[in-house]
Amino acid sequence: MPGTAAPSERDLVERFGVARMTVRQALDVLVAEGVLQRFPGRGTFVAPPRRKPSQIASFTEDMAGRGTVAESRTLVAEKVKAPAGVARALGIAPREPVLRWRRLRLADGSPVCLSDAYLSASLVPGIFDGPDLPDSLYDELTSRGRRPTWAEDSLSAGVATPEEAELLECKEGAVVIRHTRRALWEDRPIEISRSVYRADQHTVSFQLGG
Repeated sequence: MPGTAAPSERDLVERFGVARMTVRQALDVLVAEGVLQRFPGRGTFVAPPRRKPSQIASFTEDMAGRGTVAESRTLVAEKVKAPAGVARALGIAPREPVLRWRRLRLADGSPVCLSDAYLSASLVPGIFDGPDLPDSLYDELTSRGRRPTWAEDSLSAGVATPEEAELLECKEGAVVIRHTRRALWEDRPIEISRSVYRADQHTVSFQLGG
């Protein structure tokens, strides 16, 4: 199990009757593959299981999979100093520059989602510098070789605030789905987003496997 000490090279040599160099090479391979971890002065231990990459879809890809056409209207696109909570989620220093991209997302012309994303500015430099903003954030990250490889998502039910109701064209107090995502590229947080979906226009789908 993770954290269990691995047998020493001497123990493995005696147990299997092989050369010490063979044992050392085998251990090096296991360390390189993430099965074992070496800690100087402490020894070698069984590593915790690596996270399996999630199949993370962008809003555009999600809508395409549902047979609808996705559109976006940018409400805010700016570089700001990271609020404390955003800085913690992105693993950066408070007030370090981040990019904020707030968008109204539509499916077949109807408002479905209000998305507010913060991106680590150091990982996506110049993303707002061109004459046009990217059509899809994840397509842009893919082109930079930095598409999120896994994410931590949370969902909760809520009611629409007056501003949300106006933008989503629903009644104030209508039921909405609140979705928070912390997306990572390899092991580096690259995006934190908070999205609000109209519950009468959107169904959350999951693909699970054992």
